[in-house]
Amino acid sequence: MIRVPKLTFCLCLLPAALAAADPSHVESDQILGSYLAVSRAQSDRLKGSTAEISIEAEIPRLQKKGRLSALRRISRLGRITYDILRFEGDNSVKNNVIARYLSAELKVRESGDASLSIVPANYKFSYKGARELEGRLAHLFELKPRVKRKGLFKGFLWLDTETYLPVRESGRFVKNPSIFIKKVQFTRDYQVQDGVAVVARLETAVETRVAGPARMTVQYSDYRFEPSSVNVGLLPPDSH
Repeated sequence: MIRVPKLTFCLCLLPAALAAADPSHVESDQILGSYLAVSRAQSDRLKGSTAEISIEAEIPRLQKKGRLSALRRISRLGRITYDILRFEGDNSVKNNVIARYLSAELKVRESGDASLSIVPANYKFSYKGARELEGRLAHLFELKPRVKRKGLFKGFLWLDTETYLPVRESGRFVKNPSIFIKKVQFTRDYQVQDGVAVVARLETAVETRVAGPARMTVQYSDYRFEPSSVNVGLLPPDSH
């Protein structure tokens, strides 16, 4: 009668002892925590920013191509708008691929940034270790969305091993962003500018309902950031 409680007590301590003995579990939690802290610190920097984008798209089956240049603006409230500068190529590429993709992005973003963020509330994270990516090491996480929602994807997240900033995201959207688009697979590469991780290149394979398979590459350049409310003196530094 005395030994049973002791055995139960030891069994209760076993999971905690195993967790403490698993350094990879502790390491992955620390990496994820650092990434989330950095992401929160940078989220406001992107609001009020402007970037030049160049979109090249093609419909291989029809042998048609097009290229569009635009300014991509993010307001202080997080709303995205595009100012089209010029377009060259076939109008079917412009209307059936580029325009539909941009329209789908705007509609998805209107649902709210918090619901699309790569955070534990939206995704399950599975740490795969440090892997080599284009000649450098990066922490690799597998991502699985907790719900099927427009804008969420199943795939992978690479983080810089020193700054914990995102290096690459890739995968497939779990829900079609538009009734005109059946499937979207993508690879999004980042670069660091002024201490902020910004998208440098986006490669997308799109299955459209009208034109069939299409490929699209978006190049981002010349990012410009508005000064934050703290920097211009609208808010005291300790008001966050």
